[in-house]
Amino acid sequence: MKVLICDHADCMMPDHALEIETLRAGLGEDVEVEVLEYEDDKRDEFYEHVADADALLTAFVTVDAEAMDRAPKLKVVSLNSTGFDQVDLDEATKRGIGVCPVGEYCTWDVAESAIAYMGALNKHFKFYQREIDERHKWDYAAAPQWPRLEDQVLGIVGFGKIGKCTAEKAMGLVKRVIACDPHADDAAFAERGVTRVSKEELLTHADIIVNHMCLTDDNVRFFDEAAFDLMARRPIFINLGRGLCVDEEALVDALDAGKLRAFGADVLYDETPDLASNKLVGRDNVIITPHSAFYSTTAIEDLERLSCENIVHFLKGEKEKVFKLVNEV
Repeated sequence: MKVLICDHADCMMPDHALEIETLRAGLGEDVEVEVLEYEDDKRDEFYEHVADADALLTAFVTVDAEAMDRAPKLKVVSLNSTGFDQVDLDEATKRGIGVCPVGEYCTWDVAESAIAYMGALNKHFKFYQREIDERHKWDYAAAPQWPRLEDQVLGIVGFGKIGKCTAEKAMGLVKRVIACDPHADDAAFAERGVTRVSKEELLTHADIIVNHMCLTDDNVRFFDEAAFDLMARRPIFINLGRGLCVDEEALVDALDAGKLRAFGADVLYDETPDLASNKLVGRDNVIITPHSAFYSTTAIEDLERLSCENIVHFLKGEKEKVFKLVNEV
């Protein structure tokens, strides 16, 4: 039995000791665990290594029909990510290949990051730091004067686990929390004192907007030119969902036109962005982190353990124990 751990070099775990330990504890010491750094221009190398794999552990490698054709023994794709749009789900289901994203490992961390972004952007931390470090200026009035968080309305788009956690953390920090999510039930809002609104109402009335949506076919470029035009209160916009939810050209135009006060993101449209030419880089009112909102000691341990336990349970026929199986196989 073989498990292939494969991803882009900068997306790999610092080491694979816990992953290997978890796989061998569940599948036996004789399980073969192979680690491969993925490169887009060497996809044939990936095909060679996945050819005899029973399981694939990845986050950002595209697993399409051709990849499945090249992996006739493949039974499960375990993702150490919450999103699974990189896998052709219909094709996997046809072939009986289970797809298991990690459903829960960093809710606290990403919600914590949302609060950190809110404070850092509203208090102009990046601007002041550059004023001091690069311009050697000591002037509190150099930045625009904005209201306290307690005088602002927070709008959360996507009211799943992370959205709910962010709302709970924000209570007492902001004036009011509103949220939109067609898939969340009314009780989830009522229990947390969050006002349910439509997309249009949220974009119109929020002073701070945080995106926590998972990516679906329905929300690609959810935040487009029309959405930015509705943002009447010139909000701070923070994207902690997926990069494809935002039309980056429209975002840049909105920033240039002053439709947004500031922007923060842990994800960009491209998972491996060309930062040297990205028009969002280098702005005093933009903070970008390298998909690191999840990053903590606890989250990494949970991520490695749960993603490997999903492989173990699936290969042992214990589908009911898989933390999150998103297709019926």
